[in-house]
Amino acid sequence: MSGHSKFANIKHKKEKNDAAKGKIFTIIGREIAVAVKEGGPDPANNSKLRDVIAKAKSNNMPNDTIERGIKKAAGDAAAVDYVYNTYEGYGPGGTAIIVKTLTDNKNRTAANVRSAFTKGGGNVGTTGCVSYMFDEKGQIIVSKEDTDMSADDLMMLSLDLGAEDFSEEEDSYEIITDPESFSAVREGLEKEGVPMADAEVTMIPQNYVSLSSDDDKKKIQRILDLLDEDDDVQDVYTNYDED
Repeated sequence: MSGHSKFANIKHKKEKNDAAKGKIFTIIGREIAVAVKEGGPDPANNSKLRDVIAKAKSNNMPNDTIERGIKKAAGDAAAVDYVYNTYEGYGPGGTAIIVKTLTDNKNRTAANVRSAFTKGGGNVGTTGCVSYMFDEKGQIIVSKEDTDMSADDLMMLSLDLGAEDFSEEEDSYEIITDPESFSAVREGLEKEGVPMADAEVTMIPQNYVSLSSDDDKKKIQRILDLLDEDDDVQDVYTNYDED
């Protein structure tokens, strides 16, 4: 969020995920299955699988769990029938919310997503109704406490690898890429031994919306919590400014 500590947000997200490791491992397990089905079980020849493995490791998923997931998907590829879907809608106060899902039952997922919006006083809209307010970008967060590199050196390395932008926050560095260059930049940083607190292709709001009403704040949190609890929901993006 603009002017806020991005690393603090990442840590908060990670802590939240740590409290529900079963859910995040389920999410990543599905992503592994789809990546293996689309590109094969060898990470060396499957950049999407490499990205999912990196995501798994950043969420403290054990290596043997990752390997089991790859083997299971490789041996059972015909049974993998997950479908990606994206829902867009509005929360209280005109806040925008994008929900990305990966499911084997689209009807169940659609009903759950609509229910979450409704219970928080929001509504699901049509495709494109809020996505124009976001930019799809690769986002890599490096914690200052985890790296000895200077800001200048990390910036030059990132830009040389193909990053679009580099910024220094209070406790972290943020590296932005276009979606197509994300894997190459992430892998280049990894080869140089740069520790990444978070690395993913995400939807970054162009502007943030603040809510003054406590009731509206409770309602949007209700929407976000219900979506967060749904195993079919992979990612939720919003322009709601929590601070």
